[in-house]
Amino acid sequence: MLRLSTLATVIFLSTSLFGQKPAWQPAPGHLTLNLWPHRAPGAAANSAPEFDATTAKDHLIAGKPVIRLGNVSVPTLTVYQPTAKNTGAAVLVFPGGAYHILAIDLEGTEVCDWLNSTGITCILVKYRVPDSGPYSKSSAALQDAQRALGIVRSHATEWHVDPQRIGVLGFSAGAHLAAALSTHFEQRLYDPVDAADKASCRPDFAVIVYPGYLALAEQNFAFNPDIPVTSQTPPTFIVQAEDDPVHVENSTAYFLALKNAKVPAELHIYANGGHGYGLRRTDLPITAWPKLVETWLQTIKVLPPTGLPTVAR
Repeated sequence: MLRLSTLATVIFLSTSLFGQKPAWQPAPGHLTLNLWPHRAPGAAANSAPEFDATTAKDHLIAGKPVIRLGNVSVPTLTVYQPTAKNTGAAVLVFPGGAYHILAIDLEGTEVCDWLNSTGITCILVKYRVPDSGPYSKSSAALQDAQRALGIVRSHATEWHVDPQRIGVLGFSAGAHLAAALSTHFEQRLYDPVDAADKASCRPDFAVIVYPGYLALAEQNFAFNPDIPVTSQTPPTFIVQAEDDPVHVENSTAYFLALKNAKVPAELHIYANGGHGYGLRRTDLPITAWPKLVETWLQTIKVLPPTGLPTVAR
């Protein structure tokens, strides 16, 4: 069993075993695990070093810069546990970045802060980029997502998580990854590694925020057939702005696919908001979407009514 006190050891192993020092590390006190005990499936022996691609010329979000993590070849998960109430629910968070970088703070650590405040354990997944992409162009990111959810479910007791209330939340490309995991969970895309791969990697619910790759622009925004929605796809919350340059049809097409499969789904479309705002509040109403998610999680009984905390079963 790995405890928080082993964090420094885990990071050291990540550096020494794989010959690469991470360009980003979580704040002290959070357990970080490599997703793969050895090299990730199909990974090159010598990868370019991980780096922060942020520059002074990058657009600010709500007046603040964004950490843009690139060349991630050693995928990890980091556990952020609530410090006050613990509802027993957990969410794996997939930052976006067009499968090229990861917006690791805007769509990662800041999301974990919010989830922890609601009593949810947050699992921040640093999946492989840029040598990945939307499945089925590449299996790398989806392999990482499958592996991560299996690890969380296999550690549910240790991490005080209810194994039947583990969801996913993704932004942009990460939202596509959350949808891909929601529809590709019956079979692993890699050879089993250990007992974690015997645990189900089906999310119990999904939150999809300004997704990409779900509608095919070159085919008049037809729904992407690589996301095979069925009645077993988990309940899903979707939010996007109509003026999103990535195209709101990604949300509407996915919602209709869920509706046709009789999967419980909730869709919120706002007139304005653009793309890539994360949880940073502005004067636009769409940036209040986290409160809508909290209400939805109560509706589907992942979270208890306000003021009634639960514990992991």
